[in-house]
Amino acid sequence: MTRFFTTTALLTALALPAYAVQPAEGETLAETQTYTYWLLDAIKSLDPALNTDVEGSDALRSLFEGLMNEDAQGQMIPGVAQSHEVSEDGLTYTFTLREANWSNGQPVTADDFVYAWQRVVTPETASEYAWYIELMNIQNATAIVAGEMTPDQLGVAALDDRTLQVTLSTPTPYFINTLSHATTYPVPRAVVEEHGNAWTQPGTVVGNGAYTLASHNLGVEIVFEKNPEYWDAENVVMQTVRGVTVNDSNVALTRYQAGELDRVQIPAGQFPRLSEEFPDQAVSVPQGCSYAYVLNVGENGPEALKDVRVREAMALALNREVIVDQVLQGGQRPAYSWTHWAIDGFSAPEGGMQDMAMEDRMARAAELLAEAGYGPDNPVQLQLQYNTDDSHRLLAIAAQQFWRPLGIQIELNNVEWAVHTDRLQSGDFEVARYAWCADYNEATTFLDWFRTDGYNSGKWSNAEYDKLLAEARTAEDTAPLYQRAEEILAEEVPAVFVYHYAKVDMINPVIKGLPRENLLNTWYAKDLYRIAE
Repeated sequence: MTRFFTTTALLTALALPAYAVQPAEGETLAETQTYTYWLLDAIKSLDPALNTDVEGSDALRSLFEGLMNEDAQGQMIPGVAQSHEVSEDGLTYTFTLREANWSNGQPVTADDFVYAWQRVVTPETASEYAWYIELMNIQNATAIVAGEMTPDQLGVAALDDRTLQVTLSTPTPYFINTLSHATTYPVPRAVVEEHGNAWTQPGTVVGNGAYTLASHNLGVEIVFEKNPEYWDAENVVMQTVRGVTVNDSNVALTRYQAGELDRVQIPAGQFPRLSEEFPDQAVSVPQGCSYAYVLNVGENGPEALKDVRVREAMALALNREVIVDQVLQGGQRPAYSWTHWAIDGFSAPEGGMQDMAMEDRMARAAELLAEAGYGPDNPVQLQLQYNTDDSHRLLAIAAQQFWRPLGIQIELNNVEWAVHTDRLQSGDFEVARYAWCADYNEATTFLDWFRTDGYNSGKWSNAEYDKLLAEARTAEDTAPLYQRAEEILAEEVPAVFVYHYAKVDMINPVIKGLPRENLLNTWYAKDLYRIAE
């Protein structure tokens, strides 16, 4: 941290140390350091082993801290790990942990990481992100998840209280990049074992992050307060952080403009107007997420979707350019690949439907449907499920209109987020709106989703695809493997890709420290500060 100077009165009022967040020239810290941000849906879990949501990860970064953090550009910087060494064969990582405490004053130890990671892969935990530990290529992770080995055989060990050793099954160039993810955060064994599933409740949860959980009214608001036990507490300026759930993005925008929220997502179609009226508040930057309509080709899926011709026709007929240019209007890009265009080292395959005129795409889609025995006289009837949000509703209506001329009749089904995700996990859907946000800045964070044993809600499976991703784990040149994987997705159409995200927000200009150059849009409340208006 760099030194900054302010008035003696202000320094005393905020109890700020000499080294802290540095305001820019001409800025003065506000006397009250609070940040209130918008949440679309309730946070389902504050357990690092059970969380699956972006919003949940945002909250967990306040309550916990892993081995590594990310800076404003998305580069890895030390968290609990003060330093690390790598063996010559690239298989063994040895981390030296800094002196840090849990919020109850107990020291954070290497065993806390061992316990946490073993807990994720333990089948009884039922962690939906157990695959993430596999993706990290930690020794024996896959066998443990499959129930073929015991959790204590995972390649992670505490050599002493402040030395953690991780053994990989194969050299993994992106391994360090995985260590800022919430799934890898330590958890306090004694608290988890004493309280069981209730260990994350306010008044009970113990974390090692910059904040503690003051309150959590599920689906209403979540409040964090600065943690005095955090190892770098003297450099944390923001005192109170509040997440407020508002299911309607237009209502949320109204509350932002009334001064109730400091950050809110701009509803579809409103960025051009707002950026003109409020150029210092409306922001659009690339965000490493991709939006798609997942097609259920599994046992529970409709018969029509088992025919690749129907799936290809749906992909051809979706006018992505209209969606991004006329519906969203916030700097998003049409998606003809699953992997986000800005991911490091990724180049999408050339050619394909993106090079066809829309009228030619519609003609080809009609041909494919006719070959499959469908058309206006014998329509395909499908239900499209999406979670509550006006942008999702507008996009679903647009897709419904694009597919109708072909004889694809879409019934729209709006459900709450918790119901939506439960149905995705159980395969209880036909077509479902979904988005995937990168867990780290490398193409496998997207492509692994469609592995036969990946998240893969639609239960699509392709042996060549699985083999390509297995080869990519040790390949020196992954680009051709990733391109071929994307080609297979384009040929098989397990999902209709819609658009690549941009982060389109209204941000109160008095809030500083939110990153603008981090593709994953990973933010840490500990890096924020509020200036006087």
